[in-house]
Amino acid sequence: MVTGASGGVKPGSVVELERRLYQQLLVGRQKLASIYDEPDTDLEAMAFKLEVEREALFARLERQQQAREVFLAVSGQLSEVVIKEVAHNLTDVDYLLKRVSMTPTQLALFEELCLDAPNLGRLRLLIGAEPWLSRDLLNLVNSAGFRNRQQRSDVQVSDIKLALNFIGIQSLRQLIPYYCMRHWLPSGHLCLLWTNRKLWQFAFSSAIAASALAKLHNRNETLAFIGALLQQFGMILVLGAAADSYEKNWGHWLREASSSRDKELYDAVMLTEFPAARIVDEVMRHAGHLAWDIPSRLDFSEHPLVEMIKTLNTTLSVSELPQDVQIQARASCFATILTLQQAKQLEPQDARLLLRYYGFSEQEVLRLKAQNYKQYTLS
Repeated sequence: MVTGASGGVKPGSVVELERRLYQQLLVGRQKLASIYDEPDTDLEAMAFKLEVEREALFARLERQQQAREVFLAVSGQLSEVVIKEVAHNLTDVDYLLKRVSMTPTQLALFEELCLDAPNLGRLRLLIGAEPWLSRDLLNLVNSAGFRNRQQRSDVQVSDIKLALNFIGIQSLRQLIPYYCMRHWLPSGHLCLLWTNRKLWQFAFSSAIAASALAKLHNRNETLAFIGALLQQFGMILVLGAAADSYEKNWGHWLREASSSRDKELYDAVMLTEFPAARIVDEVMRHAGHLAWDIPSRLDFSEHPLVEMIKTLNTTLSVSELPQDVQIQARASCFATILTLQQAKQLEPQDARLLLRYYGFSEQEVLRLKAQNYKQYTLS
């Protein structure tokens, strides 16, 4: 993320704008359309049902002073339990490594894709070691849209080697990290439905911006694209750990309240939502270093991608960053501006402050403004 690009010397005004980004991603009630081929498509209906139920309970709560006091007490206690557990889990490396959805195979795929001439045979072997990725790529090749684009018949492709030949190296450079990012997102959590979509949109805005800047400066576009997605991995870890803790404790308290037959207590637990506002602090505290620390523990500590993200989060000045890392910092900054502008949370002077702090040139701004961040076209 943007956090850490200039370490401890970052002005308070910039830190505040970055906190505003996290608040918009985690706390904002903006409801986005489903992301492409999103898993857990029934979540939206479940989330709507729970929201309606909670709104009815809140309406009744407003008319009952005693019930409102019970809710405030219970909600505060439950949220505190969740926050303490999350804070503990995020310092437990063994816990994080057990639940992490990233694998050394995925990192090896990224390494191969960043080469000038990736070896399709090695890519095929690595993809075969990730069954979900093989399935996603085969589903893509067999989709009506892809067949029409390739002017193919309706014959189904079942061989991954043939599928990769149809897709081609250039598109694989984008598709593999695309599917990996989707695989990393904590799925099945009602409390993260809108957050996942906003984070997905932010991540890909940042990746598109990074690729455009890399092309402008004749740098490795694939490295820039994947690096921008990998920057979000720490935030994904924090959100997944937080959602697990909240849903586990919320479910336990709800069952206990149901057994007690205390309706006020049950309603109070039911109304207690995911403590997103407080999770913002955990994201700011842990996301930056987890984005490179966890991949490092998967035997990729010296990979350029990991080194790039580590440098981004440990170097004290933007001007001291290597060019590839400056590209990452500026791409994330520009995605921050886009996200906050879309939510009407950014004044023109704030945008100018960020652009000035991250050292954008006029040419870079013009190039980034010309990109399409709504739709990403494969090569």
